[in-house]
Amino acid sequence: MFAVAYRMLGSAVEAEDVVQDAYLRWSSADRRDVAHPGAWLAKTVTRLCLNHLASARVRREEYAGPWLPEPVLTATGALGPLESAEQREGVSMALLVLLERLTPAERAVYVLREAFAYAHREIAQLLDLTEPHCRQLYHRAAGRLAEASPAPRPAPDPERWQGLVDTFLTAARDGDLARLEELLTADVRYVADGGGVVGAARRPIVGRDKVARFVLGALRKYVAGVPVTVAEVNGAPALLFGEVAVLLVAFRNGRVSDMGAVVNPEKLAYLRRQLSHSRTLSGPR
Repeated sequence: MFAVAYRMLGSAVEAEDVVQDAYLRWSSADRRDVAHPGAWLAKTVTRLCLNHLASARVRREEYAGPWLPEPVLTATGALGPLESAEQREGVSMALLVLLERLTPAERAVYVLREAFAYAHREIAQLLDLTEPHCRQLYHRAAGRLAEASPAPRPAPDPERWQGLVDTFLTAARDGDLARLEELLTADVRYVADGGGVVGAARRPIVGRDKVARFVLGALRKYVAGVPVTVAEVNGAPALLFGEVAVLLVAFRNGRVSDMGAVVNPEKLAYLRRQLSHSRTLSGPR
């Protein structure tokens, strides 16, 4: 149920609230009237998400600077199995950002169909819609996403990704501007989500020279001396700067083509709890 709510909302904290609300409703429901608990819970969570999305859209339109989804550590199955490229793409930051362009109903149908393989008949029952209407919503959503999506790029294997990131970080930490620029595509794009809470670029930064200079300054000013680790975030490898920033780095032909940084501390609350829980499970170090 959390996996459904997160894909619908793009927020781990809000997804937790929805699941908690659904659980309270389940606790007070007359079980004799519930023939299929799984379907009952799926419908309840989906309807709660639809109600939530209406107000969330207003808040995100007033959001300070770019909006990115809340990052979630996925190696331990927090969002369900991610065994294929399609499953990983389904929780990627890029797709979740694009889902914001859909209406709540389009988003619900698309998520239930693509991520959880619900039949249109089942989706119609969950959303109290007709099956033809659900098919129409799905095709409309898929079309809008296809128009907005860039051509798919094969991700480098983890070892290759790690090597490219190490080279990138070394150049940035050494202040080697020329070397850093060589590692970026000409149209590289950097987006940061600070939510107006902490210092972050309020607009996307585009272009090799601008991004290189910004990255050098940001590393020195905000995360100098902060330990850096690699973790799977939303189905892809990402850099964790302590508990203060998450940086997702995408490559094209061996060069950095996209960077997305989440530095809003409110959006890192769930990830911090995940990290704290993993440390507890692994014991003292």
